[in-house]
Amino acid sequence: MDLSYLAKMPQEEFTARRERVLEQMQDNSALLIFTESEKRRNSDCDYLFRPDSYFWYLTGFAEPQSAILLVKQTNKTESIIFVRKKDPLMETWNGKRLGVEEAPKTLQFNEAFDIEEIKTILAKKLANLTACYYVRDLQKWGDDVLDEIAANNHKIPTLIDWQSILSEMRLIKSEFEIALIQQACHISSMAHIRAMKQTRPNRYELEIEGEMLHEFTRFGARFPAYNPIVASGENACILHYNENDGILKNGDLLLIDAGAEFAYYAGDITRTFPISGQFSEPQKELYELTLMMLQEATKLLVPQSSIKAANDKAVQILTEGLVRLGILKGNVTDLIEQKAYRQFYMHGLGHWLGLDVHDVGDYGAERNRPLQIGMVLTVEPGIYISTEADVPEQYKGIGIRIEDNLLITEYGNKNLTSGCPKDIADIEQLMQSS
Repeated sequence: MDLSYLAKMPQEEFTARRERVLEQMQDNSALLIFTESEKRRNSDCDYLFRPDSYFWYLTGFAEPQSAILLVKQTNKTESIIFVRKKDPLMETWNGKRLGVEEAPKTLQFNEAFDIEEIKTILAKKLANLTACYYVRDLQKWGDDVLDEIAANNHKIPTLIDWQSILSEMRLIKSEFEIALIQQACHISSMAHIRAMKQTRPNRYELEIEGEMLHEFTRFGARFPAYNPIVASGENACILHYNENDGILKNGDLLLIDAGAEFAYYAGDITRTFPISGQFSEPQKELYELTLMMLQEATKLLVPQSSIKAANDKAVQILTEGLVRLGILKGNVTDLIEQKAYRQFYMHGLGHWLGLDVHDVGDYGAERNRPLQIGMVLTVEPGIYISTEADVPEQYKGIGIRIEDNLLITEYGNKNLTSGCPKDIADIEQLMQSS
């Protein structure tokens, strides 16, 4: 399977994004973004580097210690990138660098400078401007650069937060971005299928995590998009569980929330399935209720609807189901108004998905922003019943979440993770035949 054509976005897309940003900036202003610096892991070892998502969105450049400066004046715009200079000795130890000379042509910037010169260049470029789009506390080393310039009596223009511009742009995905997210979702789906096939009693949660990471890597996704959750039994009632060191027990469920990062774009799937390969009756009852929440909510995640409308529907189905099973008692309308369901479903229905697994963009008050074509989001209802809950004994210690990734389209939505089984019959057949 040749997936290489999906792995690189054309540089023209990054250039066009910078031009869109410049159009939205006020005259006589600049926009400044720093990427991440390398982070120490221990001793003289660093964590593997990942660029800042906003920086990558405007550059397609993945080296540390870099920055971009866009300048807009009445009759002129400039795009400048700061990179590390070529250094044969350091490149022998740590890998090739693009370098100052190649950066303008390769990355389609007007100019490039050595990152070591950034304080001098910035002091000159910002001196006569009235505003600078910049976000403090995003990259500490960037804050230090500006603080040192100011400490040397150089003028820093009024700072304006650029997140409202860039987050809004990132919220609507391009054709190329959709292709990369689709591939991340496809790889994630195959990893979940592998996990179902490889699960059996007395294996460790971390072994199943390893099976998934193997599948990620096999199809070109070196990293997960976030720390995988592999939670068996009552561990599934811990929303962000990631110890992944438990032993899989016959009769328990296994909840896996894991997604691949492909070309910096995230997949985010959750599946819950029986370790034995067959659901018990109480597990089946709660699972079918969760699946119904997902299916009915998905129908409402279409243009001009909202996450809130879909969540309201999911809550209605959940509350009715919990009353039917004897887990909640009372009038459904009253229970919804009292938010009695919150002890069993305590998170939101979903979130934006893109370069970050919890991607950027405004949700609107109470997540009621009208959905638009090109948005990508998750839908992930769940039911979590603590062992301490005052409910019928057969439901205690069961945690279930089912999560799909949706692209909003002119026809409604497209399920990017439909290849990953979630119907009970399909899961049981897959597990029992492997």
